[in-house]
Amino acid sequence: MKTPIVLVAAVITAAISLQAAPKKVLLVTATKGFRHSSIPTAENVITTLGDTTGSYTVVDVVRGGPEGKDDAEVRQKMTMEKLAGVDAVIFANTTGELDIPDKDGFIQWIEKGHAFIGMHSCSDTFHGYRPFIETLGGEFLTHGPQVTVDAYNQDPKHPATRHLGAIYTVFDEIYEFKSFERAKVHGLLTLDKHPIHWTPGDHPVSWAKEIGRNGKVFYTSLGHREDVWTSQMYQQHILGGIRWALGLEKGEGAPIDTANKLSAAEAKEGFKLIFDGKTMNGWKYRRNEGKRSWSVENGMLVNALGKDEHGTDIHTEAKYRDFIARYEFQVPPGANSGFYLRGRHEIQILDDAKSGKAELGGNGAIYNVKPVSLFASRKAGQWQEAEVKIVGQKITVILNGVKVHDAVDCPKATGGHLDEALDQPGPILLQGDHGSVGFRNIRIKQLN
Repeated sequence: MKTPIVLVAAVITAAISLQAAPKKVLLVTATKGFRHSSIPTAENVITTLGDTTGSYTVVDVVRGGPEGKDDAEVRQKMTMEKLAGVDAVIFANTTGELDIPDKDGFIQWIEKGHAFIGMHSCSDTFHGYRPFIETLGGEFLTHGPQVTVDAYNQDPKHPATRHLGAIYTVFDEIYEFKSFERAKVHGLLTLDKHPIHWTPGDHPVSWAKEIGRNGKVFYTSLGHREDVWTSQMYQQHILGGIRWALGLEKGEGAPIDTANKLSAAEAKEGFKLIFDGKTMNGWKYRRNEGKRSWSVENGMLVNALGKDEHGTDIHTEAKYRDFIARYEFQVPPGANSGFYLRGRHEIQILDDAKSGKAELGGNGAIYNVKPVSLFASRKAGQWQEAEVKIVGQKITVILNGVKVHDAVDCPKATGGHLDEALDQPGPILLQGDHGSVGFRNIRIKQLN
């Protein structure tokens, strides 16, 4: 028997009546500095997303007048009385020192369980008011030309990023930040290299935070361009972030653990980490007078050098004789580094992917001894994997899944070495004087 249409309608009406009313959102696009041309599009998209999903309603927009600089409108619409009537405030492409009547009260309002959401140049707002920067989690420093980047999804389960896959490729204006501490935010999207010159490093793109008593912050640095705002991927990104901040969807907000980790299989085999992903514990500089060029960034051990700069080698405090070591590395275009066994035998690290040739000084070569038997390099900016084994003076190397050296006799130090005591235990040494390089997941298994 068919269900009467009247009954179906009654059931739907009852279900709708049980739904919570949409959350109330105050949208701020006022600008005391640069005013983005994409702001009208941003206002439209944010309002439309709320209306079409029923998640929230934009109850007012604080534009700061036609040029974005009207302090009177900001003062009028951002009082504590007005904030008491909304659940969230969104700063979409704001800039400069906005004349909020009670800035301290605004920060406390967030901490007491409200939502704050920021897009793009929100991080270029209130440089002179540190509590805002600390609440947001980072501060705009600079940007280069607009580029295409592959942003890594740090939390595929979060409402803001679960639709993006492992990599979100986007063309936009990519920010560099200061006053950012990875240990204080829940990373959502990030770059593991500089967006322009590809030097390895931590370059956050989007994050979430939990502060105070149930206050939530969501920020994305994307959103300079109109075509980003009108893209479905970006709209889902900000909608998921808004819904999470409003408490409408569950997701993590605590900082992500950046420690490097052994697989269960490697731990069972006897491998141990010699870089923990958080500190340089167990490592020391080769010489005290050299440039302190190494740092730990988002689980990476990074040697970052500018043009014509020279850094300093680092090595483990522990010494090893016969062992298997596994590590991942990444270099920017034109970079040169090395991974030294016992501090004496260099396995070359070089950007040579364009050459397509196996050369004595090429990537994976035993420097000054033998080129790789097969060319196996990946492009600059990509992570590469290596496994090296040394027993006596015999060296075996697997580069990116290809065995490029098989028990090669290495009866001499290869250059740039610590000493000539070839058969004695020695440290793992990472070359830092020639160019930028990033390492992660460095682990070792002693064979005697």
